[in-house]
Amino acid sequence: MLCAEFEERLTDYLEGSLEAETNRAFAEHALRCPVCHELLSEVKNTLQACRTAETPVPSAEFEARILLQTVPEMAMTCEEFEEYLTDYLDGFLPATLFHRWERHAALCAGCTELPGQVVRSIGACYTYINEERTVPVGLHERILQATLGTTDAEEVRAPLAARIAARLRLWLDPIVSPQLATVATMLLVCVMVLTSTVSADGSISGMYRAGMQLAGRAYHGSTDSKAKPAADSDKFNSVGGGEITTGFIGNGSAKDSPKSGGTPEQQKERK
Repeated sequence: MLCAEFEERLTDYLEGSLEAETNRAFAEHALRCPVCHELLSEVKNTLQACRTAETPVPSAEFEARILLQTVPEMAMTCEEFEEYLTDYLDGFLPATLFHRWERHAALCAGCTELPGQVVRSIGACYTYINEERTVPVGLHERILQATLGTTDAEEVRAPLAARIAARLRLWLDPIVSPQLATVATMLLVCVMVLTSTVSADGSISGMYRAGMQLAGRAYHGSTDSKAKPAADSDKFNSVGGGEITTGFIGNGSAKDSPKSGGTPEQQKERK
C-alpha cells in the first residue's frame, strides 16, 4: 500500500469499515512506514482529546446576534417587550413570542434589567404588606380631630337617629341571622297558610276571630259531653237496688248512697 492510499483510507480504518484484507494491508503499511505510523498516532490522539474535551456552549447573546443577522424579521422592539412583560412573568407567552422576547432581553441594554427590577418591586410590595408597621405618634389624635373635631371620642355622642338605628340592628340581628333564617321562614309560611285558609278575609285579625270561634265551639262541646253522662247516671240510680254506691245530684257532684234500695216507703214512692 502506498502512503497516498494510506492517507485516503485513514478515516475508514479508524471507523472500522475496511474489509479484512485491506485492513491487514493498512496495518502492515503503518508498521513499515514511520511517517504514516506517526500520522496515525497524531490522528488517534486528536480524536481522543476531542472526545474528552468539554464542548463550548454558545451564549444566549451570541445566538441572538446570529438570529438577528440571519432572520431580522424576528426582532422585537422595546415597546413590544414592555407590552409582553406581564405575560412573560405570568408564563402565558406562546413559544414563538417567548424566544423573541428573550432574544431582545439579551441584546437590548435598556431592557435587560427591566424584568429583574419588576420582580424585585413586586417582592418589596408583598414584604411591605405582610410586615406590621407601628402607628406613628399622634396619628390617632389627628384622625379624631379631623373627623370628630375633638381628640376625646367619649365627648362626642352619636345623633338620636343613629342610636335608634343601632338599637334596632341589635334587636333584629338575631332574627335575620343565618342560624334563625330557617325558623323565620317556617313561621312566615305558617302565618300565610293560616291567613289564607282559616281567616275569612285573609288578615291576621280574621284568623284571630276564627280561632276564638273554634275555641268557643270546643268549650261548648266539652260542657255538653259532661252534662249527658250526669243525666244518664241519675236515671240509672233511680231504678234502685244493685251495687251502685254513687250518684250525680244537682250539678253532677258525687254523693254516697246506701247499698240497699232504701226504706219500703221510699221504694213505693219511686215506683
